[in-house]
Amino acid sequence: MKQKTIGVLAILAASIMWAIEPIFGKLSYFNSDFLHTSAIRAAFVALIALLYVFITNKGNLKVNGKQFSTIIYVGIVGTVFADLIYFYSFTKIPVVNAVLIGHMQPIFIVLMGFFILKEDKLTKFDYLGILLMIIAGLIITTRTLENLSMLKLGAYGDFLVLLAAIAWATTTIAMRKYLRDMNAGVVVFYRFLIASLLFAIYLLYTSSIAISNIYQILVGVVVGIGTILYYEGLKRLKAAQVGALELSTPFFAAILSFFILGEITTFMQIIGIVLLFVGVYFLSKHEESI
Repeated sequence: MKQKTIGVLAILAASIMWAIEPIFGKLSYFNSDFLHTSAIRAAFVALIALLYVFITNKGNLKVNGKQFSTIIYVGIVGTVFADLIYFYSFTKIPVVNAVLIGHMQPIFIVLMGFFILKEDKLTKFDYLGILLMIIAGLIITTRTLENLSMLKLGAYGDFLVLLAAIAWATTTIAMRKYLRDMNAGVVVFYRFLIASLLFAIYLLYTSSIAISNIYQILVGVVVGIGTILYYEGLKRLKAAQVGALELSTPFFAAILSFFILGEITTFMQIIGIVLLFVGVYFLSKHEESI
């Protein structure tokens, strides 16, 4: 099977995991909170990743100093900070909002690649794609024409997810630049091991690290599988192509949140989903021409 085909299948499978993640996360809050769930989730992701390393890499967890410093950054920024505020946002906004705004990462990946890494020049397609995705974000967060007319531009939780998306984008660039040749399981294991240790220290002093419900385990399993698949896809595809494929996640999330959580996607948010697709299409158009 061609590497590009493997990458496409990996990202699509990861997208399904991303859609399931917030559902299990929100269900876990019936007798727990976002911080406790994040801690249990991180521990089980690390376990899933360790199992993957033993299957695919003969248990070899060796990394060099430069790689480990990057993994520390990815672990702290991508998991301790971004994942934590993403899970906290579930207590403030609908799951659909969180998933849609979180998948605006391609904007920041393209901009950071240009302004920070100086890797690519922005084309007219890039600018058009970014503009459409910004409009999509505005439509998604306002949810209705009434809110838009009154300039109700979203809740505090929407802003938190936006911060998470920016943080995830920085870790995507770091992974592509410094960790692309590493086994995906090794990257995921260390990333979530770092987060697990920090969460465990905090919880030992403030509450309990005991498992409160089955959803905390399930969210760790789906995130572990999803993150490994995401990194496997990221090694085989361009960043904007990955972003385009990831946009299947909002559709899965909208369906699941409706049937399981009873959350309703508004007509404006559906328009926002379409604009996200179109925006990432233009970003990917430039990528494919390279």
